[in-house]
Amino acid sequence: MPELELLVRQIRLEARNIHSYELVHPQGRALPGFEPGAHIDVQVADGLLRQYSLSNPPHERHRYVIGVLRDDSGRGGSSTLHQSWRVGQRVRVSEPRNLFALQPGARRSLLLAGGIGLTPLKSMAHRLHAQGADYELHYCARDADSVAFADELRGELDPARLHLHLDGGDPSRGLDIAALLARERGDGTHLYYCGPAGFMKACADASSDWAAGSVHFEHFKAPDKPVADAAPGDGFTLQIASSGRRLQVPPGRGIVEVLREAGIDIATSCEAGLCATCKTGYLQGEVEHQDCILGADEQRTHFTPCVSRPKGGLLVLDL
Repeated sequence: MPELELLVRQIRLEARNIHSYELVHPQGRALPGFEPGAHIDVQVADGLLRQYSLSNPPHERHRYVIGVLRDDSGRGGSSTLHQSWRVGQRVRVSEPRNLFALQPGARRSLLLAGGIGLTPLKSMAHRLHAQGADYELHYCARDADSVAFADELRGELDPARLHLHLDGGDPSRGLDIAALLARERGDGTHLYYCGPAGFMKACADASSDWAAGSVHFEHFKAPDKPVADAAPGDGFTLQIASSGRRLQVPPGRGIVEVLREAGIDIATSCEAGLCATCKTGYLQGEVEHQDCILGADEQRTHFTPCVSRPKGGLLVLDL
């Protein structure tokens, strides 16, 4: 849950339907530090919590900057924020968390951004530029009016390492992701990508033969396939390891809901398998994982109960 009360110092129109919000401490104090790729949980309104990546240079301690694309077809967070936030307003946010970190020791870093997926990669580019590291940032957008943070990108990064790809709404006229990743694949090169669903799939397909541990990504929106369609319809049993207590989860009911009714509170945030706030350990059972954040190793012992379910029978929770 949000822990910091910050002041909205500035709101800027960065691109078509994209605003940036500069958040500062009301008394001008230093903010908790963050690493590139970090995000904050933002209380957009009462009962409405969303995650937004920090886009500003990570050495800055006097402000947090988030970029928000207004998506009127989404779950209401971005449109509410665009409509209701004003300069001078006090807002509640969490301290930064990082599930999309730059890996140390990379020989070369390749950053691929699609649309508003630029925000975490922009912070990474600032860090890599400051370090004098070998990197490239490829930013895919529809047209010039859709390029967010254009002045900062051109003014603060090495222009030789910044590549803008404008496709006019037709991905086939933009960046050839498959060709780029085929050229860039090699020992010591790490790939980072973030963007909309089609962009994410193209990057995933093109990097499928990269070395294990060299590909890193973050979804900012859950995949189009509804989780409910993939989850088993049968009920199942939860067992709390510390007490042996058993709870029945009937068809159509969620794990988090049943646990809360039993007095066991699981913290949640995105409720879409994107943020890992609800990550919970399990000791026995087979899980149908529907999250977009946990790696294969983590999924052997943990799951996200907001969207994932056991395949049936008994699931023993490490609680």
